[in-house]
Amino acid sequence: MKLSRFGRKFSRETGARLLMDDLGAALAGTRPMHMLGGGNPSHIPAVQERLRARLRRLVDDPAEFARVIGNYDAPQGEREFIHALAALLRREYGWDVGPENIVLTTGSQGGFFALFNMLAGDCEDGLHRRILLPMTPEYVGYADLGLRDDFFTARRPNIELLPDHMFKYHVDFDAIEFDATVSAICVSRPTNPTGNVITNDEVHKLSRLAGAHGVPLILDNAYGMPFPRIIFTDAEPLWNENIVLCMSLSKIGLPAVRTGIVVARPDIVDVLVSINAVLHLATGSIGPALMLDLVRSGEIIDMCRRHVTPYYRSRMEQALAWVHEAMAGSDYRVHVPEGAIFLWLWFPGLPITSAELYRRLKARGVLVLPGHYFFNGIEPGWAHRDECIRVTYSQSPEGVRAGIEVIAEEVRRAFDAPPGGQVRRETAAR
Repeated sequence: MKLSRFGRKFSRETGARLLMDDLGAALAGTRPMHMLGGGNPSHIPAVQERLRARLRRLVDDPAEFARVIGNYDAPQGEREFIHALAALLRREYGWDVGPENIVLTTGSQGGFFALFNMLAGDCEDGLHRRILLPMTPEYVGYADLGLRDDFFTARRPNIELLPDHMFKYHVDFDAIEFDATVSAICVSRPTNPTGNVITNDEVHKLSRLAGAHGVPLILDNAYGMPFPRIIFTDAEPLWNENIVLCMSLSKIGLPAVRTGIVVARPDIVDVLVSINAVLHLATGSIGPALMLDLVRSGEIIDMCRRHVTPYYRSRMEQALAWVHEAMAGSDYRVHVPEGAIFLWLWFPGLPITSAELYRRLKARGVLVLPGHYFFNGIEPGWAHRDECIRVTYSQSPEGVRAGIEVIAEEVRRAFDAPPGGQVRRETAAR
């Protein structure tokens, strides 16, 4: 088979494919696996009961059921849901948004594919434009969305070493350089994979920087506010006409309905609507139908405050305690977990790569994600990218604890018996 460049691009190994293949194989297989690699949200009982009640009402209403199941929505997305969400954002945050500022997408991943490629790549003026990631590591799902290579440019973070084996990444504004090839800035908040929440000051500085250069700031809000609110620190939500805010229904507990949300100025929304029409004809109706009442009433905010945030905070604190217990006496650091559903573990001087550590863990029935997939746009040669792994704590507590213990054992084994008998050490300042 002769593949086009497009076909060849998507036939090679990617972090997203690895993640979803592992997840699917583990769910379908008979071998017990501790699934610490995927981003599947937990099944929170209070949330699931609320969704079941709404689904029952939908099924019991013949007219509504027929409309939701049997009719296409407009390519912008379900109109009542969009109106309700615009009203919620005006009411909760005072943002000047209306229905013309919102478009739904077939999953957040599909939304980023459309958004990135409408802004970056080969342009009519002859320039090849790129997306600037002001701080890596960043979300693994971005890495292969560009329709050609050299799609991202990225900057290393400043690393703040903290007591008790903790650390935190910060945007290194001094390292950010702009030229005509930068078409947008993109950052996730909270950050997948690290659980980092860039500070309010950092967000405002990025917004001003983007505005000064006439490019949008894309904020990936998949774990943020107002929903699913998986955030454990003070964080001010921000939107203005130069910000493209990307949200999702997945992490509130609806990953299967594949509903992404983009809040942006109308000209950006209009292009995304056209892309929806060409690629999908329409977006899915089930997610908006299940969430309409919760969004219209504002109950979604109360549900997240009362159930989602406390649930994940408790799971994070327990998983972090297990890491400290299992890793005691080892050379390790954990990024301060300020949000999302992950712990980001760093093993300074790890004598094997994170890819090799992933393979060893998988052989022992523990799935993680190796760190090198998250450093898209960074020049080769930075040892830090091969010393980190992402661990999710959203699955069963028993599995998370057992998996963490296996990780600790394999890391100790790597340090005790490195290749060639030489332990490679790097300073934290690299």
